[in-house]
Amino acid sequence: MPDLVTRRPQGLFCEPGGFYIDPWLPVDRAVITHAHADHCRPGHAAYLAQRDGLGLMRARLGDGAALEGLAYGEARRIGGVTLSLHPAGHVLGSAQVRIEHRGEVWVVAGDYFVSGAGDRNATCAPFEPVRCDVFVTESTFGLPIYRWAPQAEVLAEMRAWWADCAAQGRHALLMGYSLGKAQRLVAGLATGDAPGPVRVHGAVARLNAAYRAAGVALPEVAAVTPETDFKALRGALVIAPPAVQGSRWAQALGAHGDAFASGWMRLRGARRRRGVDRGFVFSDHADWPGLLGAIRATGAPRVIVTHGDEGALVRHLTELGLRAEAFATEFGDEAHGVEDGA
Repeated sequence: MPDLVTRRPQGLFCEPGGFYIDPWLPVDRAVITHAHADHCRPGHAAYLAQRDGLGLMRARLGDGAALEGLAYGEARRIGGVTLSLHPAGHVLGSAQVRIEHRGEVWVVAGDYFVSGAGDRNATCAPFEPVRCDVFVTESTFGLPIYRWAPQAEVLAEMRAWWADCAAQGRHALLMGYSLGKAQRLVAGLATGDAPGPVRVHGAVARLNAAYRAAGVALPEVAAVTPETDFKALRGALVIAPPAVQGSRWAQALGAHGDAFASGWMRLRGARRRRGVDRGFVFSDHADWPGLLGAIRATGAPRVIVTHGDEGALVRHLTELGLRAEAFATEFGDEAHGVEDGA
């Protein structure tokens, strides 16, 4: 039987269904795993995605985009296949795409979060393994060095750094991607035991509103505006996208320490290149134990590895006795400056 999903110049294509998954060039019908810019691109004639993420997609694509949503687990017949979407735990509305055709099941996971520490992303539906014959997995952090500490420990480290900044009379500028990462930081840090007030960049505030509109109970935090008086705010934590580093916007905060929250902060070289005071290892992607656990839970004898360290994961899976191979894709990652929430 021919493969259900193949790589074409436009992206990953399901021929029996006549649709693409997260295509990187314009197509007639796109199934989107989540709203990050490297997976949800403008220009497609029609979009199908998990319904919780439609507000985020509209914020990115504009009101003119033809969007349709499915609930998690809702089956849809498209061409010759049955399609359903299942939680990926990466950001709000992130989904794995399950495709069934003539008794064979493929799952294209997109980006997903599973932690070897057993954590879950509290701002979206947690990852659910889906049994399949072929599993198409990401490998953003597909090396054994990538192992996440419990997120409670990392959040405690962030609070201690923030409190230290406040004690020195400085604000704390914590940078993380505006979609997904920033909402996890707001949820974990804007709490009753916070050492000071929390403020967010306007880009984060707009996406926070989309999360709340979808029913996510994020703490209410104010956006930084030209009228914000930072002299009157003692020891504030400001959550903002990485693009603000060194900008006039950041300078307007006054004296501050800066930090970056990302899985890439596991590497000293990445921290040094960012040029920040602190780097916190805090990711919305699966770590190495999470990848292996997710793959094992699918029961798939065949695994196709995409964007990231494909080679290392393919070799390891082959040694485990699985049929493993790689798909070359044009999805970005944080190391190359594309906002995917790593």
